[in-house]
Amino acid sequence: MPKKTVEDIDVKDKRVLLRVDFNVPLNINTGVISDDSRIRASLPTIKYLVSRKARVIICSHLGRPKGKVVESLRMAPIAQRLSELVDLPVITASDCTGPEVESKAGKLKEGDILVLENLRFHPEEEENDAGFARKLAGLADIYVNDAFGTAHRAHASTVGVAKYLPAVAGFLMTKELRVMEKLLHDPERPSACLIGGAKVSDKMELLQNMLKRVDMLLVGGGMAATFLKAEGYEVGHSLVEDDKLELAKKLLQEAKEWKVPFLLPIDAIVAEEIRAGASTRVVPTTNIPVASHIVDIGPKSIALFQNGLKKCRTVMWNGPMGIYEMPQFAQGTRAIASFLSTLDATTIIGGGSSVEVVQEMGLTGKMTHVSTGGGASLRFLEGATLPGVEVLLDRK
Repeated sequence: MPKKTVEDIDVKDKRVLLRVDFNVPLNINTGVISDDSRIRASLPTIKYLVSRKARVIICSHLGRPKGKVVESLRMAPIAQRLSELVDLPVITASDCTGPEVESKAGKLKEGDILVLENLRFHPEEEENDAGFARKLAGLADIYVNDAFGTAHRAHASTVGVAKYLPAVAGFLMTKELRVMEKLLHDPERPSACLIGGAKVSDKMELLQNMLKRVDMLLVGGGMAATFLKAEGYEVGHSLVEDDKLELAKKLLQEAKEWKVPFLLPIDAIVAEEIRAGASTRVVPTTNIPVASHIVDIGPKSIALFQNGLKKCRTVMWNGPMGIYEMPQFAQGTRAIASFLSTLDATTIIGGGSSVEVVQEMGLTGKMTHVSTGGGASLRFLEGATLPGVEVLLDRK
């Protein structure tokens, strides 16, 4: 990796501002964390800093308070859970800047951990305000970014502070970048990219970039309807982005020219209403009823996709195959997740929805890599530069 990591600097007795992504699902009524995987993901970096006798100052956002203090989105429950996981006391602050925070940061001893209050209680965070960034940076001697999930955001805590402190990557950030770089530039062949989700517009740049890099593209989910319509098929009431039809046609044509197999669903589950308990049936994608919605890929499509993927040595999956939030329409998505967990291949799961499914099914440990950053991984694989990575020190 071309960026310096926490192992490249001396952190002993230094105050380290550690940006993490502790934006975990939290019950706003009880304060109970339903999934602590994002906290666990940064434990290697936190434990490393503690073992090297650094004075650790952790900052993160939680939820979308929109620049205001929201009591249910305070960091106290996260700090408590972190304390349990590292088996060490964790100090908390009632803000992320100001005299109280400066005092607590100044009194930290070697190996101490301080968790700052929710960064997004301040509108200056998302505005990348220079003054706010300077105040955060003033708490520490070194900046470590371990929040891959926010690396695509140019915020004060991801970009601004790097102007005032030596900035390096944590272990989680390093792992995510190495996985994504290998996927883009040196995947084990054959490689495939399986893309789902609702809108083509959300993934078009990803498809365009990956078309040149993989040996097979597969598209399911709601976005498949736009490609099916581009090929001249009826798709009923399914969501279609008409302004993307020409791009879809162009992509399909480019796939033919590049001789990259581009698999679309050959059958679908359709329903006249998108609601729980709706009547459904399986139809070929060449014969979608005018009054229906495509709600999932069908059994023949599942078999088609599985047959293509089983030949691959690297598979990246981003996006569900249907309206997975409704169990009745989640069978295609769940079947794909289950199948990927059995492959003797490098399997990379990116995107919030795909990650949620894998976690819900208990398959995380059976995948090679489950990304902690849906938006960041998407931007990276589109070929874009991530602001939170660009500001880190170069190895050279």
